[in-house]
Amino acid sequence: MSTVIKAARPYGEGDPVDVLVEDGVITAIGTVQVPEDAEVIEANGQVLLPGFVDLHTHLREPGREDTETIETGSAAAALGGYTAVFAMANTDPVADNSVVVEHVWRRGQEVGLVDVHPVGAVTVGLKGEKLAELGTMANSQARVTVFSDDGLCVGDPLLMRRALEYSTALDAVIAQHAEEPRLTVGAQAHEGERAARLGYTGWPAAAEESIVARDCLLARHANARLHVCHVSTAGTADVLRWAKDRGTKVSAEVTPHHLLLTDERLATYDPVNKVNPPLRTESDAEKLRAALAEGVIDCVATDHAPHAVQDKDTEWSAARPGMLGLQTALSIVTETMVRTGLLDWRGVARVMSERPAEIGNLPGQGRPIAVGEPANLTLVDPDAGWTVRGAELASIAANTPYEGMRLPGVVTATLLRGRLTARDGKIC
Repeated sequence: MSTVIKAARPYGEGDPVDVLVEDGVITAIGTVQVPEDAEVIEANGQVLLPGFVDLHTHLREPGREDTETIETGSAAAALGGYTAVFAMANTDPVADNSVVVEHVWRRGQEVGLVDVHPVGAVTVGLKGEKLAELGTMANSQARVTVFSDDGLCVGDPLLMRRALEYSTALDAVIAQHAEEPRLTVGAQAHEGERAARLGYTGWPAAAEESIVARDCLLARHANARLHVCHVSTAGTADVLRWAKDRGTKVSAEVTPHHLLLTDERLATYDPVNKVNPPLRTESDAEKLRAALAEGVIDCVATDHAPHAVQDKDTEWSAARPGMLGLQTALSIVTETMVRTGLLDWRGVARVMSERPAEIGNLPGQGRPIAVGEPANLTLVDPDAGWTVRGAELASIAANTPYEGMRLPGVVTATLLRGRLTARDGKIC
């Protein structure tokens, strides 16, 4: 099986070149003789990047297949330029044992559109009381490398310390949903002037920042790897900078919606804007963008969270937090980071492919565009745009905050080990 990508610009740099892919591997870059049986993709100068890797997505299977399945979520990922995703553990039943994580892994293999890597729960049933079977999951067929109770914080410092210590023997990373629950009882929106004026119970920035500071200290003493999920405040970026300057093995992600959207959206009372952690201020968003460009925040992760209509189309306090993100992530990064000059396309490759692959310990993903490397690739038209329509996205759910928005940057092709999984907005 061979594919030729004609006139592409790797990382958006230099003159267009042809890229020959054979048996899942890049075998030539330059002026390529097209094999007779090759599939040809006319890039016409578009940007070629390593396939994207999402450290944080909710595929809802098993348990909530009415909102998303591994098949529909994989389709959304492929259309968004992803070649690998990490599926969070807050399923039903919870992915806290080898049986569930192997089911998720097998379904991903059967669908075959992206590599689906299950995230194992840190605690049994996400209850924060007892460590889950981390070693069993790590040694299962799924080879779990990331553990998280995402959606809930591992609030007990002793339990978090034990998880970090245990993870060092597994070469795994503990991904923390940083939220001190005693500070967010009844919280509905970012604590500040807008929440007070609109009547929302405030969600203080300190609820996130205090847990990140605590866990950075625990990780440092355990010499363990900590990953901070969905960073949302400027203060958290300051804590991460402090910890990294002292050699702490901490990484962090920011979501596309926290790069672009702010608590100004609260004025509509539309629950499509309700998310955990909440949308913060424009000042926070500005500093998160700067921290991502600087490398203090390592990568972009979608926190793709599909919800049924009845869970979103309700009053704000009863609505579930979360929003779709897989098919819009590249466009939001283009809008907030590329068009502003904060990142070039090589920087986009770093934050959407290379660093998440390193954090998740995926040696075959996030690799350079070079001869001999796996052909996990994404082709992007940086000059094209598209209008977001939730009903037209691949997910079962339609809860996108970008409904009707015109966004820049279009993924035109995605290849997983040389095989086209998406092309021109359609699944292959």
